[in-house]
Amino acid sequence: MAIRFLHGEFVTQTRTGKARPTDKPTESSYSIAVRAPYRLDLTVNVLRRLSTNLVDVLSPDGAYVRWLGDASDFALVRVSQPSPAALTVGIEGDRRKHRRLLHLMRRMLGVEVDLTPFYRSASKVPWLHPLVSRMRGVRPPRYPSIWEACVNAIVFQQISLHAASAIMGRLTAGLSEPLTHSGALLYPFPGPEQVLSAPDSVLRGAGLSAGKLATLQRVADALGSGAIDEGQLEELPSPDAAALLRSIKGIGPWTAVVILLRGLGRLDVFPANDSSVARNLTLVGAPPLLDVETLLDTLGPERGMLYYHLLLGRLETRGDLPPSP
Repeated sequence: MAIRFLHGEFVTQTRTGKARPTDKPTESSYSIAVRAPYRLDLTVNVLRRLSTNLVDVLSPDGAYVRWLGDASDFALVRVSQPSPAALTVGIEGDRRKHRRLLHLMRRMLGVEVDLTPFYRSASKVPWLHPLVSRMRGVRPPRYPSIWEACVNAIVFQQISLHAASAIMGRLTAGLSEPLTHSGALLYPFPGPEQVLSAPDSVLRGAGLSAGKLATLQRVADALGSGAIDEGQLEELPSPDAAALLRSIKGIGPWTAVVILLRGLGRLDVFPANDSSVARNLTLVGAPPLLDVETLLDTLGPERGMLYYHLLLGRLETRGDLPPSP
């Protein structure tokens, strides 16, 4: 994928919002070529689920903005789409880390994923084809870390989209200190150490049940000890990776599949045993007696894209999908 340096020079900000120099103070802008069709707005919307997301932010001009890094060193990343065939990525922070952050953003935004087989398969499903046509250009996003994927999957277990999003917002605001950018507050995603060190009152106050709180703590322990890591999961086929995730008490089949889909970009999985899937299928016009297994067989190895299209269909139907810039 082509990357072109355009310009630079800047400072980063501390967790109090005050400017500070980095070892190599700079803000650099890069151009990343994308294969059309590509739509940044749709891709970010399926990444963040709802506009109440405090971490993954779409600015009024359609740019994607978030902080990336750990508790001691953040970088601000801003991505816009000036043309159908290019993204512009601005990074504020130590230039020595830019190459890694660019790789991470390409992965997070599904830049290199070829969905031609999915479009071909979806065209064979009469009720699905119109939805896929309207959302053409969305790519499968990935969270920047397996930890973030686990936290989101666990919080969203067995409750509504809006309730889970509200809990994530309270959890993020309770554990992360916001940083200021262009007059707006942006929240870094809380790391494992912040969850492990937080008082139960803060975590329970966010709306987490005792069971989910215990599962989050077990995941943080597993990642901290090296019992599970992203590289290990990447090397395993999806069934084996799901089995490894399920070895953590509190992560069941649905949660493991969502972690694989959103955390590892595995499109060969689909959370079929999900009550919201049936509701979303109805919302987008699927037939009442739909055979989901036959549908998944038709979609083949890209079946995971159905999950993202059902989410977009739901957001569109309920007026929660912001208009295209």
